[in-house]
Amino acid sequence: MEPFNWKAIEITGEPEKFILESWSNASPMLSAGFSGRRGGVSGSPYDTLNLAYHVGDDPTEVLENRRILAESLGFEPSAWTCGEQVHGTHVAVVTKEDKGRGYFDREGAFQNTDGLVTNVPGILLTSFYADCVPLYFFDPVHQAVGLAHAGWKGTVGYIAAAVIETLEREFGSRREDVRAAIGPSIGDCCYEVDEVVMSKVRARMGEGENIAAFATPSINPGRCMLNLKELNRIIMIKAGILPTHIECTTWCTSCHSDKFFSYRKHNGVTGRMASWIGMKVR
Repeated sequence: MEPFNWKAIEITGEPEKFILESWSNASPMLSAGFSGRRGGVSGSPYDTLNLAYHVGDDPTEVLENRRILAESLGFEPSAWTCGEQVHGTHVAVVTKEDKGRGYFDREGAFQNTDGLVTNVPGILLTSFYADCVPLYFFDPVHQAVGLAHAGWKGTVGYIAAAVIETLEREFGSRREDVRAAIGPSIGDCCYEVDEVVMSKVRARMGEGENIAAFATPSINPGRCMLNLKELNRIIMIKAGILPTHIECTTWCTSCHSDKFFSYRKHNGVTGRMASWIGMKVR
């Protein structure tokens, strides 16, 4: 069953969202999900719910879109906290003093950061996407959450494992307790990569890994169709997350460009969705 439940703007009257409902049903104070592309104020080619400053959109419209989404989730806009992503593996620990970093501008965000963790209620962790893979983490025992942005570089850099290690070190999380989810992103149906990328994937995963589990030959010689979602799932399991504690989407951002921004589908000129996770204040 698809874990990210689509909430259509026509039905809800709110910005388009994909809600990780099994987590919120189990923990009502937890909110986790992924934004769609509709329900905001941005004009073309960012129409309409672009949530990132770095793509060339009007910053005042981006800020309004962030306000719209945060309030639709039951968070005050100042809860919005994010990093300046670089396709790396650095994970920042977000304290109560960090609440709101990056909400108003890029300079205020955590710099050079693709992963965030916190155990502070009232903070909304966010990151931005147009095909890369959003990774979600929740420790229901210690009430800690994490979020990671994983393109192919972050994936082979094991950013999923870095988040898990940070949760363990900072909050005492046990890997067997942590829940994880893999959100909407480009699928292996659409994500073709060259041998440069595949050589780095093979080197990182090791000679004994079954490459066919996450990559198949393309119809184009010397290229492969790479399944970043499955690759991240394998890395999560290697890092100690139980397979039964990992949920994975079926949504492909490139196939469904009516619902998502897609860097590949739109030749790099497009907006960005946001992943989010946060615990509401009781």
